[in-house]
Amino acid sequence: MVITFNPVVYKAFGMHVRSEFPLPELRQIGEQSEEVTISIEIGDLTEVWNNAEGDNRYFKVVENKVLFHIPHTAIYCIQDGNKITVSPLQHAHEDHVRLYILGSCMGALLLQRRVLPLHGSALAINGKAYAIIGDSGAGKSTLASAFLHQGFQLLTDDVIPITFTQQNIPVVSPTYPQQKLWQESLEAFGMGTEGYRPIFQRESKFAIPVSTQFATSPLPLAGIFELVKTNRQQVVMEPILKLQRLQTLFQHTYRNFLLSHLGLKEWHFHLMTRIASCTQLYQIQRPTHSFTADKLTTLILKTIRKESEEKW
Repeated sequence: MVITFNPVVYKAFGMHVRSEFPLPELRQIGEQSEEVTISIEIGDLTEVWNNAEGDNRYFKVVENKVLFHIPHTAIYCIQDGNKITVSPLQHAHEDHVRLYILGSCMGALLLQRRVLPLHGSALAINGKAYAIIGDSGAGKSTLASAFLHQGFQLLTDDVIPITFTQQNIPVVSPTYPQQKLWQESLEAFGMGTEGYRPIFQRESKFAIPVSTQFATSPLPLAGIFELVKTNRQQVVMEPILKLQRLQTLFQHTYRNFLLSHLGLKEWHFHLMTRIASCTQLYQIQRPTHSFTADKLTTLILKTIRKESEEKW
């Protein structure tokens, strides 16, 4: 795989990213910038991976580095929370290499920077951020798309970066203006697949640009909704209470298997406690075999309005 690409600076995850690898999903802000936070470079990591200690076939953590080895794709090194080195393997597809840069690599880098990455989508509703978290396949992106169809804006899809202000308020930073939707979700919304790029090796899942409905400024986190598929026939929403809040946040921390390797378990526990103490958490159980996105948006908006009225 040959990369011939001049470094470009992008804005994503609340940071400026200078990349030698093309990242067309991200918002480009220019070729040069004095405010670069992250550098993404092309390099040969074969020797680094082979010399690193550890028996895991796919990842190793060595001091200030997290290494990933994705067969037939690339070796990645995430270092010091400010640098990602990418070593594409022979015959690797550019789209596949990029998926891991924007996914696992960014998740590891955020943890190195002490930024909490949750697995899900976040939306801008009435000037605040609301997160939809859940396991893969729960319907997070589909539900977020239903909100976009009602005129709301997307903050992030897949990885939700959360930091705290000096006033101890949790804040979600925008990532990049794109969703990933399955073909059946597009069809349910009356959208065809023509004109959308299939995600590599997932021919029935497509990259959907949402530039006109993308929130570009960080927003305070006001609520978290966990989406769960069940065999029930009806939608059920219940508040998540007490210690279960911490378990939910841990379960949906993106790439949480890295926490112990990075020595971040205590930091992560305290951060989860801070979020749980000031943010409403709900679990939504939805039927597995029916399209309920529109019903769920109505239920969530009703809950948000009720909370706002109770505060006043």
